[in-house]
Amino acid sequence: MADEHDKVELSTDEARAGTTPHMTRYILPVSMVLVIVVFAFLLFTRL
Repeated sequence: MADEHDKVELSTDEARAGTTPHMTRYILPVSMVLVIVVFAFLLFTRL
């Protein structure tokens, strides 16, 4: 069993051990638009 001495409490930043650059909010929409453009291009060039 775990003692009280075995508990480790860390803040959110300490537990992450890094930074969050927020690049996902740009990468996801841009990649989705690119996929839609490529699929539309393929659809209209195959007709």
